[in-house]
Amino acid sequence: MKITGTSSYILIEVDNKVIKVQGEMLVNGFAAYADTIKNWEPPHENEVLDSETKQNIIVEAVEYTKNSQFKIEFV
Repeated sequence: MKITGTSSYILIEVDNKVIKVQGEMLVNGFAAYADTIKNWEPPHENEVLDSETKQNIIVEAVEYTKNSQFKIEFV
């Protein structure tokens, strides 16, 4: 997993596919809006992104950052 982003969104790379999640930069992390997870970024935009996959991405992203100074929280 690789996570990059800006003050208004993060890009989460999973299995060579990228998902964009809108949110807000915080002092010690990022508040990600779970309801903005809609589809994969090109060239995988036509692949199905089901609710189970979305939930797995959320869990993995939180776990990935839980011991760092920059934490991702989904709201």
